[in-house]
Amino acid sequence: MTTRILVTGGAGFIGSHYVRTLLGPRGGPEDVRVTVLDRLTYAGNPANLVPVRDHPGFAFVRGDVCEPALVEELVGRHDQVVHFAAESHVDRSILGAEEFMRTNVLGTHTLLEAALRTGLATFVHISTDEVYGDVPEGRSTESDRLAPSSAYAASKASADLVALAHHRTHGLDVRVTRCSNNYGHHHFPEKLIPLFITRLLDGGTVPLYGDGTHIRDWLHIDDHVAGIELARTRGRPGRIYNIGGGTQLTNREVTARLLAACGADWDSVEPVEDRKGHDRRYAVDWARARTELGYRPRKDFDTGLAETVQWYRDHRAWWEPLVRRATP
Repeated sequence: MTTRILVTGGAGFIGSHYVRTLLGPRGGPEDVRVTVLDRLTYAGNPANLVPVRDHPGFAFVRGDVCEPALVEELVGRHDQVVHFAAESHVDRSILGAEEFMRTNVLGTHTLLEAALRTGLATFVHISTDEVYGDVPEGRSTESDRLAPSSAYAASKASADLVALAHHRTHGLDVRVTRCSNNYGHHHFPEKLIPLFITRLLDGGTVPLYGDGTHIRDWLHIDDHVAGIELARTRGRPGRIYNIGGGTQLTNREVTARLLAACGADWDSVEPVEDRKGHDRRYAVDWARARTELGYRPRKDFDTGLAETVQWYRDHRAWWEPLVRRATP
C-alpha cells in the first residue's frame, strides 16, 4: 500500500534531505509518494530537489502554508504530513518577527485545521531545542517547561503547543520532534557552520559572537533525518521526541575546527557584539527517542564536519549564488 506524504518546506536544508532520503536509492521505502509544498523564499532552493525531480513518486507545488484553500486541497490528497516549513534564522527574527509568527504559527495552524477536516492519518511537526531556552546544566527532557528567548524560538514553541492541542482536543495523531543544531551539506549560508565555511573558502573573515563560549549540541543532517523517519514510522500519537547529536562544543571550539579545515587562522576571526537574548547553552536528553524509536546518532562530529567542508569545496556553483542572499 502506497503512503502519500506531504512535506512542507521540502526545498530547504533539512526538508530537502528528508525528501532525497525517502526517494533516494539507499534509504526510502518503495511504497512512498512525496509532494513538496514550498513557497521558495530566500532559503528555499529548487536545486536541492534536482536529484529527485524526475522520480515517479515526486511532485512539487509552489505555495504558502498559510493559504487555507491550497493547504486543504493538498492535505486532503495525502495520508501524512511532515511539516518542516518555517522561518528559522534567529538574527532575522530579532530584526523583524512578523514573518516568523505568520509562517511558524499561523502556517502550522492552517495545516492542522486542514488535517482535521480531511481526516489526515499522521502529522509530524518538526521543532527545535531552542524552545526550551537556556540550559545552564543538565539536559532538556520533553516534559520540561518551555522558555524561549527569541521570537523564532517563541514562534516554534507556540506552534508546538498548537499542534499538541490538536492531539489533546481532537485526537489528531500529532508527533513532535525537537532537534539540536543541525549541520551538513546543502545548508543555506547564514547559520554558523555554512557561513564560516563559505567565507573562509573565499579568504574572508568570520564573525564570532561575544566570548564564543556559547555551547551547542551538533547533529548531522543524516542523523536528524533518520530520527524524523523513526518518529513518523514508529512514534506514538501525542509524543514529543528530542533528537540530539551527542557532541557539545563551544562556538570557539567549532570555529577552531573550521579554521583548520579551511586552511585559515584566528586572524580571520572578528569578534562581534553578542546577539540579543543569546542563550548560553542548549542540550537535549534523547533517551525517549532511543528507547521508544531505536534512535541513536551515527555520524561523529569530526567526520561529519570534514565531509561538510569538502562538500562546500566541491559545490561552489551551488552556494556562490546564495551568499548575497544570506545577509538579513
